[in-house]
This record gives sequence, C-alpha cells and structure tokens, in this order.
Amino acid sequence: MNVTSTASLSDTVRIANDSLEYEILIIEPGFNAWVISQRPRGYFSETFLEARNRLYVMEYNQRVIQPLQFDPNLYPFQIDYDPNIRYGYEVNYLLYHYFLFFEQQFRQRFMLTRGVRF
Repeated sequence: MNVTSTASLSDTVRIANDSLEYEILIIEPGFNAWVISQRPRGYFSETFLEARNRLYVMEYNQRVIQPLQFDPNLYPFQIDYDPNIRYGYEVNYLLYHYFLFFEQQFRQRFMLTRGVRF
C-alpha cells in the first residue's frame, strides 16, 4: 500500500492511496500544529481508530443531511468512509484526530454510542 501524507504552509494534509483509489484532504488552519500535540502514532490500535471513525462518520453524515438543525457551513458534504475498506493506520489516525480537532475548534460534540462520549 502506497499511502502518502503531505503538508504545506496552508495546513493542507493530503492522504492518498492510489491502489485503492481514495484520497482525503484535510484543509483546516491549525490542524497540523494541533495534531503534533496529540497522542503519537501507535498509541491507539488501528481497530480502535476504525471503530471510532465509523461512529464519527455516521454522526457527521447525519448532520450533513440536516442543514436546518446543523450549520451547513460546518457540514458541507458527506464523508465517504466505507467500513469494508482497509484504509490503513495513517488514514485512520489522521481522520480520527481531525474529528477531535473539529469538535474542539468548532465547539461541536458528537454524542455517540448511547450518549457516551469517548
């Protein structure tokens, strides 16, 4: 698997895997500096990250389709995350941390799994 992650001065993180034909772009000012201050790669298992990302993506996508209840500027498009695809550790690590960053930066709370926040 050939996964590449790049960052520029504009705080754009590109995560791509050409063999699976997917790409994730994280374009949020401050994300790169913030993610460096978080728990290091390897702290969480890939299984943990995949499970959390599935829950986060489901909740995020629900908010996208409810523009009268949730700000469409914060939730402009759905995230295509297929739980049957093995995206690899790096993608899951960065996606999980993006959701944590998103919650903190935009004061959003994703209440998941019977109201328990993780």
